Amino acid sequence: MAVDEDWIALASRQPLGPLFVVTERFDPSCGERWRAHVAWSGLMQLTEVVSLDPMLCPTVVHERRDDDWAHVVHEHFMLDYFTDLDWLLRRCGGAAGRNLLGVFRNPPTRPQRPAGPHAFAFEGYDLVDVTGGASVLTNCSGFDRAFARSELTAHGLLPTLERAVEVQRALLELYPGESHSDCHVWALFRALSPA
Repeated sequence: MAVDEDWIALASRQPLGPLFVVTERFDPSCGERWRAHVAWSGLMQLTEVVSLDPMLCPTVVHERRDDDWAHVVHEHFMLDYFTDLDWLLRRCGGAAGRNLLGVFRNPPTRPQRPAGPHAFAFEGYDLVDVTGGASVLTNCSGFDRAFARSELTAHGLLPTLERAVEVQRALLELYPGESHSDCHVWALFRALSPA
């Protein structure tokens, strides 16, 4: 690994947040796509997926404009994460019918809900590979030695930080070299009402 890559890897492990993102919802209203995913994943307990997985819950703001750069995280694989909630809501035209998430990457302790006028409720912890490509919990298979599907909530998340960190470590130890086993722990809070 080159020096720059070492620095990038170290920086990306640091805690970060709160950050904000608006995603499309993924639930039974998605019809056949939903039914196929539940059948494939075996996650019969799901009532909705609340995740940072871009394949299941794509972000609403897809492209950066010049005026966005002052409001996004300047780090590899982080350009979909906004530091300014009001800016994000203006950019996406509001969050009605979508998920407005306040998120924390690799928190050392359970974070408090994001401050401000929007009411956020804690959802749980997602594990997403370091390239932001997939949720290990809801969109990967074959990690049965690291966690059981039955551990996940009805929204496809782990309920405690302690368990999320255990799973994160187990993935690296039990599945070395597997592209999705190197992941971040994300604490997810969801806005209680559309903004």
